[in-house]
Amino acid sequence: MTSSVTTMPKTATFQFRINPKVREQAEAVYAGCGLTLTDAINIFIQQSINVDGLPFVVTRKSKAAKHEQAVNRLMAEIADGEKSATNGGWIDEEDILDEFGARK
Repeated sequence: MTSSVTTMPKTATFQFRINPKVREQAEAVYAGCGLTLTDAINIFIQQSINVDGLPFVVTRKSKAAKHEQAVNRLMAEIADGEKSATNGGWIDEEDILDEFGARK
């Protein structure tokens, strides 16, 4: 049986202060997912370890973060396309122009 961060033994203690209203709201959110606040914090910590950083983008300008993510995704798609072209998935430019009637 595989252990998950929510079922692994917890022997260390970590205390922190939080606004009671914020805690109640967070507990309600996580309860809706079938988790306790402790489970959610453990998942957050495990995911931070998995990605070697915060498991989400922290920025003052979320628009800039979305742009960066889109550029990264685009670059990955371009790399995949280049890889596909070298593995026999190449279609000649002339053939595409002929197929779509795009010749001048």
